[in-house]
Amino acid sequence: MCGIVGLLVKKPALRARLGEWMAPMLIGMTERGPDSAGLAVFTEPTPDDTRKISLYSGLMEDGENFDWRRMAQELNEHLHLGVPASLEAVGNHAILCASVDPERVKCWLKERYPGLFILSTGRRIDLYKDIGAPAEVAARYGFDKLQGTHLVGHTRMATESAVTPDRAHPFTAGEDFCLVHNGSLSNPNGIRRQLEPRGIHFETDNDTEAACRFLEWRLREGDDLEMALKKGFEELDGFYTFLMGTKDALALIRDPFACKPAVVAETDDYVAIASEFRSLAHLPGVKDAHVFEPAPEEMYVWKI
Repeated sequence: MCGIVGLLVKKPALRARLGEWMAPMLIGMTERGPDSAGLAVFTEPTPDDTRKISLYSGLMEDGENFDWRRMAQELNEHLHLGVPASLEAVGNHAILCASVDPERVKCWLKERYPGLFILSTGRRIDLYKDIGAPAEVAARYGFDKLQGTHLVGHTRMATESAVTPDRAHPFTAGEDFCLVHNGSLSNPNGIRRQLEPRGIHFETDNDTEAACRFLEWRLREGDDLEMALKKGFEELDGFYTFLMGTKDALALIRDPFACKPAVVAETDDYVAIASEFRSLAHLPGVKDAHVFEPAPEEMYVWKI
């Protein structure tokens, strides 16, 4: 059992309140997922030649004491960046922003700092996840202060793999794509065997990572989001509610049996999604919202 939350703010004037509205949603799902939590927030895009890379140092020996500034200085020196990379750090988490091919940056990081965990890459996505109760994780990274267009969040109760930061959700693949999951897949190993010969690398044994990499692979192969999700229905076996974030959308699907709960509240100001309504009850105007339970094997996509 896990908890999922999602929020898309329709009006630009209200996007400064994204984190304020979201934090109680995430904390409201504590009983469904007390061991770890995380979220991906989508912001205004960086310039075309610039990428953001979210990093986590908590798996390293120095953890929260990791010297982020020194790492950024070394990166600038070794890659001879004309425009120096910038860095914003909070404890064991940092967002590195650089005007260079992100694969060059990630290769350098893996060689020089192999213990650093790369959480996400893209022009819009910032990703935070860690072990601990959702309220602790939210306070650690200042979730209530986050601003942006939309976000995807998760509280985890581990059932099929260990409680570690890298196995917490959201999972990412490619650029500006993430997925959170409530449920379990029965064929993640089959999905891995399908994708690994295509050069797709897996970092954990979590079943959610298999779903995330499968759907992102379909997007890279040319499918639009709706077609990728349709192929997901054909290939991904199990009980699940998936909530995905892309650069400009939230997408929600449930398996054909709809065993895992979800509820949506939509107003002129926002679309809010959670595993249970109690995580939506505090939102402004929710008493007048269109509230519904998503149907099984249906695709729901909301654009910013």
